[in-house]
Amino acid sequence: MDSLDLEREKGITIKSAATHVGWKGNMINIIDTPGHVDFTIEVERSLHVLDGAILVVCGVSGVQSQTMTVDRQMKRYGVPRIIFINKLDRLGADPWKALRGLKGKLGITCAAVQIPLGIQQGHSGVIDIITRETCTYEGENGEEVEISEIPERLAPMVEEKRQQLIETLADVDDEIAMKVLEGEETTVEEIKNAIRRATLAKKFIPVFMGSAFKNKGVQNLLDGVIDYLPSPLEREVYAFDKSKDGEKVQLQVDHKLPLVAYAFKIDEHKFGQLTWLRIYQGTLRKGTNIFNVNLNIPTKVPRLARMHAADLEDITDIRAGDICAMFGVDCASGETFTDGTLKYQMTPMHIPDPVISLSVEPKAKTQVQNFTRALKRFQREDPTFRVSKDAETNETIISGMGELHLEIYVERMRREYDLPLNVGKPRVNYRETITRDGKFDYTHKRQTGGAGQYAKIVGRLEPIEEEETTTPNDDEEPKPLLSEFVNSVVGNNIPPNYIPAIEKGYQDCLDKGPLIGHPIERVRMIVLDGAYHAVDSSEYAFRLCSHGAFKEAFMKANPGLLEPIMDVEITAPNEYQPSIVTLINKRRGQILNSTIEGTVVRVEAEVPLALMFGYSTDLRSATEGKGEFSMTYKKHYLVPKDRLDGIIEDYKRKAEREAKREAKEKW
Repeated sequence: MDSLDLEREKGITIKSAATHVGWKGNMINIIDTPGHVDFTIEVERSLHVLDGAILVVCGVSGVQSQTMTVDRQMKRYGVPRIIFINKLDRLGADPWKALRGLKGKLGITCAAVQIPLGIQQGHSGVIDIITRETCTYEGENGEEVEISEIPERLAPMVEEKRQQLIETLADVDDEIAMKVLEGEETTVEEIKNAIRRATLAKKFIPVFMGSAFKNKGVQNLLDGVIDYLPSPLEREVYAFDKSKDGEKVQLQVDHKLPLVAYAFKIDEHKFGQLTWLRIYQGTLRKGTNIFNVNLNIPTKVPRLARMHAADLEDITDIRAGDICAMFGVDCASGETFTDGTLKYQMTPMHIPDPVISLSVEPKAKTQVQNFTRALKRFQREDPTFRVSKDAETNETIISGMGELHLEIYVERMRREYDLPLNVGKPRVNYRETITRDGKFDYTHKRQTGGAGQYAKIVGRLEPIEEEETTTPNDDEEPKPLLSEFVNSVVGNNIPPNYIPAIEKGYQDCLDKGPLIGHPIERVRMIVLDGAYHAVDSSEYAFRLCSHGAFKEAFMKANPGLLEPIMDVEITAPNEYQPSIVTLINKRRGQILNSTIEGTVVRVEAEVPLALMFGYSTDLRSATEGKGEFSMTYKKHYLVPKDRLDGIIEDYKRKAEREAKREAKEKW
């Protein structure tokens, strides 16, 4: 389903693609999402609208760092899922090693519902341990499915795995538990019903096996989708009624009710903007008027289509529970549409913060207009792709989820817009913070003709511990607490109407720190006391006073930098293990685990992102092109003192150069 030239060249999925398939009287919408962590937003927005998911695990590599990232995303959205262990026809495939990794690394309750018939080059089908049937696949694309009895040599293994499946189900399903305790035989129907109940309750995940390359096991996987994953009717979906102060309301999958649709992805197409929609309630018809709840504007639906990768099939209407594409409507992803009678708004999707930045500019000044158009388009398509202007250097900064993420967009600008770029050195998204308390007793006093400015505040800054979290809503996961303003003023030494101005001044200071100009995090401001003047005090004066107090206390509080730390996973032939360890140590990484699986070594480490640039080239050189690595963002950690001074000095030198350049231009 990969349609971009870049996807085919690099052998990876960059953009999610949608298709639909009819299977045994059911219509299934399928969205194929990228596995690479740099394109994680595609997984986020797909999980936000889908009813169920299939976690695809490589039968050779097993659970990788990307698998763990997608697992966390699936848990965040509470999506029932099944697992497919793929590539069992490849050399080195071991489904049982992958299954152990799923249980050990992801901590999930799962069990196989199949075993492979043959492995690696001898892989010819699967054995269903529930029905005790063998499925083999013939034909160019495995379209000829033959059902037969279990080979006698595999019968003991089938019974062993079947018993393991029943015992696992007994831990999560009361009906099966009673059967086991009473020593009764469980029927095929009872096992399937128990798997469905436990899967929908997100207590259990059935594991399928096969090879997607020749469709071996894919037919059984589609059966599993029908048997174990929910239909739209079985999912509880909620919206918020803007006309009733955001009251939570449950949507009904009924095509006769008023329309509620959610735009979850934007694409540029030769016919204009293509908006991917999930219809939660009602019916959407071509030519009708709909209402954008986020923007409070009506719009007309010029064209609707079903998607099949890059191909489109025109339709006249689409009903609740389905997914479609809408042409020619100007909107952004995350917006909700209704028929105008409702003002329902869907919950927003989770958008991770970018971890890496680059400065870019077109090589030819005549291409500035094209450059601006390309950036606007990519921002609309991808919420994790951010564009900003450096206030000091006037450079255009693009930010994203990793080197590959930004490299792909630079290459797409060159190909799709004939726009070669000058690309600067990657810039890490540091955060500034403090490591101890810093007190302030600051007076802002300014006298001019007429009324002056006077404000005084007393208090302290203190670091927010990494473990502190905040939960905006009861049904959301706790999030790290990054900033907090505390008003502890007793009495009226500072009138209450000036407190919001002090907090606003605190928020202003968080945007740009004094060390290297990066945002400030994990700093709490506590105001204890102060003073005001009946004539000269104002909200503006207290806001400026807050600026001064913050800067004074920040430099007293032993300031430091937080840098993004990445979970890095490297795989290579065994003989290159010393070279891999040496490369990690050179980058001040911390090796967490090293395991040998057959002829392959897998090394897991934590490494600062700032020291990972160029690692791909070094790894290829050290392993003769046989090593691979992946990395995912973990969290921000404090930069060691010996590197901190160097980073600050580099920033100061750059600032001095820019100041000289600006002075020269003015002169």
